Amino acid sequence: MKPQRQPLKQAKNKDSWLIVGLGNPGSEYQSNRHNVGQMTVDAIAKRHSLTFKSHKSRALVAQLTLPNGDSVLLAKSMGFMNVSGEPVALLAKFYSIETERIIVIHDELDLDFGDIRKKFDGGHAGHNGLRDVSAKCGTNYHRVRIGIGRPPGQMPVASFVLQNFSTVEKKEVPVLLEIAADKALEIIQEDI
Repeated sequence: MKPQRQPLKQAKNKDSWLIVGLGNPGSEYQSNRHNVGQMTVDAIAKRHSLTFKSHKSRALVAQLTLPNGDSVLLAKSMGFMNVSGEPVALLAKFYSIETERIIVIHDELDLDFGDIRKKFDGGHAGHNGLRDVSAKCGTNYHRVRIGIGRPPGQMPVASFVLQNFSTVEKKEVPVLLEIAADKALEIIQEDI
């Protein structure tokens, strides 16, 4: 008989948070600009020596307990960017997390490379991942926007976001991921 995976325990604390890193699955997308959200969630997990596990919502999840007892669920969809909303909605429902306690980390074309900002609520600005999350969850969630800048010349946006960072940018990415991770955790601390 094949052993079955044990699901993560449902959070009992009413002050649970969900941090979602947007991106695409698979090694060919792992270092793309579009995956900087998932890279940030990986950085948070690494800080706390957490391991991701498969969840029935079609997401990879890891759970962190803060010193005050609040529970933070880290998540990465196992589906593509444009269908990110359903796993987020399913996780929020399963763990009884209110939309106002969801933090979505994503790439942002309208910010210069390296500019990282927090935002609450708002539109999707053409970002397909945000569009789907908003369609499934509403818009009143937090965002950590990681600037990737605009494509050079006449390069199509889709080609630009699905490229890896340039050689110069790659040197800065690890530091930017740590800053973005800090910003996500700041949102929780500010609420506390």
